[in-house]
Amino acid sequence: MEYAKQIVTPETNRLCCTKKFVASWFEGYSDLPADSKKATVQWKDEKKRGGEDALAVLEEAYTSILRGLGEDPERQGLRKTPRRAARAMQFFTKGYQENIPDILNDAIFDEDHDEVVIVKDIDMFSLCEHHLVPFFGKVHIGYLPNKRVVGLSKLARIVEIYSRRLQVQERLTKQIAVAVTEALKPAGVAVIIEATHMCMVMRGVQKINSKTMTSTMLGVFREDQKTREEFLTLTKE
Repeated sequence: MEYAKQIVTPETNRLCCTKKFVASWFEGYSDLPADSKKATVQWKDEKKRGGEDALAVLEEAYTSILRGLGEDPERQGLRKTPRRAARAMQFFTKGYQENIPDILNDAIFDEDHDEVVIVKDIDMFSLCEHHLVPFFGKVHIGYLPNKRVVGLSKLARIVEIYSRRLQVQERLTKQIAVAVTEALKPAGVAVIIEATHMCMVMRGVQKINSKTMTSTMLGVFREDQKTREEFLTLTKE
């Protein structure tokens, strides 16, 4: 997380501590294993991040950013900007304060349904962990139940938990798929994300019409072409 480490310079011990806190606050999750049969999010072991002092530390960091830009944090238009920005960043990354068991609660039900279940066009907003700028788009989730189904809104909540963190789209796609797999133990799970990345639109190559597609296919969706094609066809309709 080089960006987080650079936004506060270690000019004093106080700012050095701030630097270390911000870096730890934004520390990314490790990549998931490539082998889908061994992949696991281990969400039962996830710990909520941050603490009571997080808002104050973020506010101080944003004040330093303003000074680094040559601005005066004390001028009228900027006096409350560090606090506003800190609160906004906490909202953008609120997925760190949530976990899968809490949102699933009692929403998994025994049901003798053996056909594909698909929830598509789930709105997704996230932050690129490389530049801390947004990427956003749609998520399509499908799974083939194995005697258990989940409340449909919970699939959208799973998307929300993992997207409201510092992310890369590839990891986000797999985390969603593996979380559904771990929760339901279905015959298979498929996830597709189509997103626009502002790091490619606002800066760099500035390609405003570019979109990034990623997919993760687990279980029967990876192994059986007919089931995979059914999912792909239904998500395109």
